[in-house]
Amino acid sequence: MDAFTAGLLQRIRATQSDLRHARETGDDFLAEVELAELEDLQRLAAEHGVPVTAAVPAC
Repeated sequence: MDAFTAGLLQRIRATQSDLRHARETGDDFLAEVELAELEDLQRLAAEHGVPVTAAVPAC
């Protein structure tokens, strides 16, 4: 796995965790921000052929 792929997957995992935390604490605004970030990261992964469904558990 190259550095780009590893970094991207790490960012996706961190964003998923932040999204989960925002939802658990009822912070709707932060949840929306994190969801938008997650969607951007997933789009970036798809554009570069990085499979995220198998490598990163869904939130």
